[in-house]
Amino acid sequence: MENDNLDKLWQAQNANLNISDPNQIISKAKKQRNEQYISITVMTVTVLVLVTYTFYFAFNKWNHFNLGLVLMISSLVFRIILEFYSMYRKESQLVSMNHKSYHTYLKKYYKIRLFINYVVTPVCISVYCIGFYLLLPYFKGYFSSGFYTYILISGITSILIVIAIIMYSILKEHNFLKHLK
Repeated sequence: MENDNLDKLWQAQNANLNISDPNQIISKAKKQRNEQYISITVMTVTVLVLVTYTFYFAFNKWNHFNLGLVLMISSLVFRIILEFYSMYRKESQLVSMNHKSYHTYLKKYYKIRLFINYVVTPVCISVYCIGFYLLLPYFKGYFSSGFYTYILISGITSILIVIAIIMYSILKEHNFLKHLK
C-alpha cells in the first residue's frame, strides 16, 4: 500500500524537477539517514563510556568531577534524543504528502534544523566543554603529567573535530535549504 501511495505521489509531481530518477532521491535519503545514524552511534558510544566510568568511579561523593560528568552526559543525551526526534518526525510525515506540501514541509523542517544547529548545538557543545573543563583538575591530580597531557590534547582535538564535522553538516543543510527556496 505504501509503495502504491508513493508511486501516485511521484507521478503527481511537477515535471520541472531537477531530479531525473527516483533512485537519486532514495540514495540521497539513505545517505542522509546513514550520516544521522553514524552521529547518533558516536554520541551513544561516548555516553555509554561516560556512564560506565561514572558508575564505576565517580559516585563516591558529589564534587565538580561528578558535575562535569553529568554535564557531558546530559548534553550528549539531549542531542541524541533531539536527533532521533528530528529524524523520525520527518520520516513519519513523508509518505502522505504531495509534492507541494512536501516541499513546504522540507523548508520548515530545515529551518528547525538550522535553529537546532545554530542555537541548540552550540549550547550542547558549550555544556560538554564546561564538563570537560571541570574534569581537568581531577585528571591532573590523579594521572601522570604525560597521560594528563594526552587527555588534554586528545580531548581538545576530539572536540575540535566534532565541531568541524558539525559545521560541515550545518553548511550542507544550509545549502539544501537555499536550494529549496
